[in-house]
Amino acid sequence: MARWTPDARGRLQRSAMELFAEKGFDSTTVVEITERAGLTERTFYRHFADKREVVFAGAAELERVLLENIESVVGTMTPFEAVTATLCAGAETFFDDRRDLVRWRQDIIDVNVDLQERELIKLASIASALADALHRSGVDVATAELSAESGVTVFRIAFDRWVREDGATTLSQSIRLLAARLAGIVDLSTRS
Repeated sequence: MARWTPDARGRLQRSAMELFAEKGFDSTTVVEITERAGLTERTFYRHFADKREVVFAGAAELERVLLENIESVVGTMTPFEAVTATLCAGAETFFDDRRDLVRWRQDIIDVNVDLQERELIKLASIASALADALHRSGVDVATAELSAESGVTVFRIAFDRWVREDGATTLSQSIRLLAARLAGIVDLSTRS
């Protein structure tokens, strides 16, 4: 086996996802992943803590991009609008052009309860980070938390619909539509 091979991380991810789709997540071993990728277990563990991290490999980068974005827009719009704009920017960067890959990943998550739980933890982490960013910029705690949690709920529902449909709507468009719908629901409920 070669000492250095280009794109080891990408090869490991592709091999893992293929095996997860073929055999199931629980039935796939790290050894099988590395054999398919033509790499060693040591190389795998240099890139990933465990095989679950392969499925969630981009989560830290997504959160970083979201935090950079919210810090650039907060103060120019309402907190909820800032969260919505931030999540749309994240969708455009990470998801809109990758529906087939995202759908493949989601199919793997959908059949594994542990991965579903991990996905919810990642979403909760994003909501918490966005709320903290809003609060640091001067938004009161309750408004920051409501805006971030509501925005992430909109994201989750939009994502679920987008990943399962075959329409031409992007995830960012779906987020905007559902955020507007939520704003309308809230507006109607405050009129009574």
